[in-house]
Amino acid sequence: MGITAAIAASALVLSGCSSQGGRVASNDDGSSGGTSKNSGLTIALVTHAAPGDTFWDIVRKGAEDAAKKDGVKLLYASDPDGTKQAQLVQQYTDQKVDGIAVSLAKPDALKSAVQGAEKAGIPVVSFNSGSDDYAALGILAHFGQDESVAGEAVGNELKAQGLSKPICVIQEQGNVALEARCGGIKKILPDTQTLYVNGTDNSAVQSTVTAKLQADSAADSIVGLGAPYTAVILKAVKAAGSKVKVASFDLNADLAKSIKSGDVVFTVDQQPFMQGYESIDSIVLYKQGGFVLGGGKPTLTGPAIVDKSNIDKVLKYAEDGLR
Repeated sequence: MGITAAIAASALVLSGCSSQGGRVASNDDGSSGGTSKNSGLTIALVTHAAPGDTFWDIVRKGAEDAAKKDGVKLLYASDPDGTKQAQLVQQYTDQKVDGIAVSLAKPDALKSAVQGAEKAGIPVVSFNSGSDDYAALGILAHFGQDESVAGEAVGNELKAQGLSKPICVIQEQGNVALEARCGGIKKILPDTQTLYVNGTDNSAVQSTVTAKLQADSAADSIVGLGAPYTAVILKAVKAAGSKVKVASFDLNADLAKSIKSGDVVFTVDQQPFMQGYESIDSIVLYKQGGFVLGGGKPTLTGPAIVDKSNIDKVLKYAEDGLR
C-alpha cells in the first residue's frame, strides 16, 4: 500500500483509543466506552511482545479500537517466549472465548495450542508474524506484511543509496519474521551480515553493536528490526564513532523524529494499527456471517518506505501513537 493511501485508510478507522503494553496476561473490556452496540463476543489478542517494545502498543490500540466499534470484550496477553505464549492461547481456549488473534513468531511452539483452539470450535486468525505458516495451522486469515518482501525492499533502498554491506541486527533469535527480514536484505545485498543481540537488555544491545562496529570497518550501514532497537543502535553508532548509515523496520514517534533529523535514513512501516484492528474485526465478521477476509491469502499491511520525502505526512500519526 502506498503511504498516502495508508494514511487515508488509517484515518477512516482511528478514534484515539489509548493502550498499555505488557507481557503478563491482562484483561481489557473493549465492550465499554463510545459504543451503543454489544456483540456479546469475547476475543483474545495474544502477542509475542517483549517488555518495553512500543510497537505492540500500536497493535493493541488498533485491536481496542475495533473492539469498541464492534462491542467486543477484548482480552490481551503477551509473552516473547513461544512456549509461554502457547500457554496463553491454551488458557483462553479453556476460558471458551469466541475467537483468538495470535502473532506467530514461533509457529512450531504455537502449533498444538492453536490447533487445540480450532478443535474446540474457536476461530483463530494470525497477525504480524507467520505469513508463511498460518495456512498449515488451519488459521482462517493473516494480517501483516510479507517479511521477505519487506527485507528485499530495505535491500533495494540501501542499494539505491549506494550501500552494499549492511549489518542486520536481530533482537530475538529464532523469530521467523526477523530471520525473514534479514534474509530478504541478503537476497538483494549478498554481503549482509547478521548480528544477534539480546533484545530484552538494551545495555547489552548497545554494547554488542558498539563492539561489532568498532571491530568491523567494512560495514557501510546497519539495520534495526524494530523502532525501539534502532534507537539503541543509534547510541551504539555514536559510541563507536562509526559513520555507518542507519535504517530500520517499523515506526514510532522517536524514530519518525530521527528520520526527520536525518539520523535514520529510512524505515519500513508495516502499519501495526491495522494489524490489530483487522484481526479483531475479521473474527467478528466471521462470527456474524461466516466471512473470511483475504480469500485464503494474507491481507498485506505493508511494506511502505518512510523517509525524508514523506515523513511530514506520517509524523503526526506517529506522535499520536497511531503509526
